[in-house]
Amino acid sequence: MDAKKLALLCRKLADDKKAENLLVLDVRKLSSVTDYFVIATGTSEPHLRAIESEIIDTLAVDHGLRPTSTEGNARSNWVVADYFDVIVHVMKKDVREKYDLEGLWSDAPRVKPPATRRKKSATDTDTAEDATAE
Repeated sequence: MDAKKLALLCRKLADDKKAENLLVLDVRKLSSVTDYFVIATGTSEPHLRAIESEIIDTLAVDHGLRPTSTEGNARSNWVVADYFDVIVHVMKKDVREKYDLEGLWSDAPRVKPPATRRKKSATDTDTAEDATAE
């Protein structure tokens, strides 16, 4: 899997666990250490653990990918999973504000997730028949 797809998959997995303020930074032109940072905020220790587990376990089971290293834990309020080309940071809000990775890497372009296409509902401007035609 290429680095960008991996970064976006990590973002999606964090989103599946209701992580907040999700961000993917493309640092390829700014860093020789990695290609992408995925940054996510958890609201509590259990939430941080859930996000971390979702990413690490799903990548291991479904894709055979394991981080080259991990640092921190939910108790430290900041977990880092290093997938070489992608480094995932999951942290509590106060830690994220204190270390301000977005500010530190402000020159890095933000990678937008692919648009998700939703089905039209009967309450949209089209008729109900149009909604079922999709």
